[in-house]
Amino acid sequence: MQLTGIHHLTAVTADAPGNNRFYTQVMGMRRVKKTVNQDDVSAYHLFFADGAGSAGTDLTFFDWPMGPERRGTRSVIRTGLRVDEASLDYWAARLRDEGVSARPIAQVDGRATLDFEDPEGQRLRLTADARGGSQPWDRSPVPAEHQLLGLGPITMAVRDLGPTKAVLTELMNMREARDYASPDAQGRVHVFEMGAGGAAAELHLAVQPDVPTAGQGAGGVHHVAFRVPDEAALHAWSERAADFGMRSTGEVERFYFRSVYFREPGGVLFELATDGPGFAQDEPFESMGESLSLPPFLEPRRAEIEAGLKPLD
Repeated sequence: MQLTGIHHLTAVTADAPGNNRFYTQVMGMRRVKKTVNQDDVSAYHLFFADGAGSAGTDLTFFDWPMGPERRGTRSVIRTGLRVDEASLDYWAARLRDEGVSARPIAQVDGRATLDFEDPEGQRLRLTADARGGSQPWDRSPVPAEHQLLGLGPITMAVRDLGPTKAVLTELMNMREARDYASPDAQGRVHVFEMGAGGAAAELHLAVQPDVPTAGQGAGGVHHVAFRVPDEAALHAWSERAADFGMRSTGEVERFYFRSVYFREPGGVLFELATDGPGFAQDEPFESMGESLSLPPFLEPRRAEIEAGLKPLD
């Protein structure tokens, strides 16, 4: 049994219209789904991805009226987004032209990277990657050759390496590949890889024993999800988690994919999610993400839900 990479990452925004503008107009991503948090229908759940909404390219946001995240350990501390190896200079210039402050291009773990933050402080890293596989969005303001290829690596922080490492290697079948020094992460970072490996299938684990615990807020990450190919594989992973003694939600139907959630010992919420069925099952592919989509069990409440949401565009 192998996880095949990062599926999506879900973060928090307190400014859904501004968040929508930044990720579509500055980052050039396609909004592939405009829906609501299924457990809190007063909040949008926005999905930004490549042109096809491919698994592994989704960066998603819950719209919650919260203050800024209190940064600390027991959290995801850097969200990686992959670009073509020849695109970092383009992105450095684009971010500068858009008024986004970024660090100089630097080597991290042997790869060229560009670190910056979105308007709410979401910590992002563009990483040069030779592997493609994404589908460009033909209406993106970013030229196809420079568009984001997908997620990865994701960097999280814990106080104690041992318990989290045990879950990653013994339950989730990840491999510890190497470690490196990172002043940004305040210590050494341990690299765990899934499936075929590479930037799209890596979780970087920083050990921060003396850093206070993070507090959830805007600009912070809610959870990170890992890819499983289909429902049969998810059933097997759900049973494996139970056999390991891990408390989980059991399987949850999210309509666009099916999931299992559990919190690893270091405090970060993990999700295992199926690659399909995808975002085009309830609206035409050409216009997906343009209007409010609701899963079937919420459709009878559409008028009530729409009345409680603010305009995005």
